[in-house]
Amino acid sequence: METIYLVEDDENIRELVLYALASSGYQGRGFAEGGAFLAAVEKEPPDLALLDIMLPGESGLGLLERLRKDPATKKLPVIMLTAKTSEYDRVKGLDSGADDYISKPFGVMELLSRIRAVLRRVEKPPAPQVLTAGALAVDLGRRTVRDGERDIALTFKEFELLCCLLRNRELVLTREKLLETVWGFDFEGESRTVDMHIKSLRQKLGPLGELIQTVRGAGYKLTEETR
Repeated sequence: METIYLVEDDENIRELVLYALASSGYQGRGFAEGGAFLAAVEKEPPDLALLDIMLPGESGLGLLERLRKDPATKKLPVIMLTAKTSEYDRVKGLDSGADDYISKPFGVMELLSRIRAVLRRVEKPPAPQVLTAGALAVDLGRRTVRDGERDIALTFKEFELLCCLLRNRELVLTREKLLETVWGFDFEGESRTVDMHIKSLRQKLGPLGELIQTVRGAGYKLTEETR
């Protein structure tokens, strides 16, 4: 699910856009001014930003310039939202690095269409082909598992279970969630199936089996380091 940040000081417009984003399957976060937006971007960059030009304090163009000067957000897709309709303001926004520009008042459907178009143009980095934790390395393409010194032979479900834990490292996954993800929605087995595969997986991983921790009353999680 793509995350979209919106900087808009008009609360009514902000709530309307956030509602439209949520209804269309996006995860939206709204900000009334640039300071909170920049702090959130530094902590967790979004997939796209919507910036109003006319803001209290620093303008949307100022925020855009900051984003483009920072190597971490240099390529972050940005759409400018503004009541200004002159060609000069439109060109200034695009020349400053905006990916698109939409004037107020705008239709929600048009905005969502612009968002989809910009996101389609963005080059997504390839998904990592190797997942690691400590000395453990899992090659997704080759479906191999190594502990730095030796190959570890796993069954198909053990491999899928390990990958699920690695992709969600440090997160507690319930037995039900693991069953759903690894075995599928229509699996009729019991949660004991997960316990049995975790036990087998730990044994095959040897000392690295300690990466998989039992969270009493909740489920399992994979940590970065052995105890």
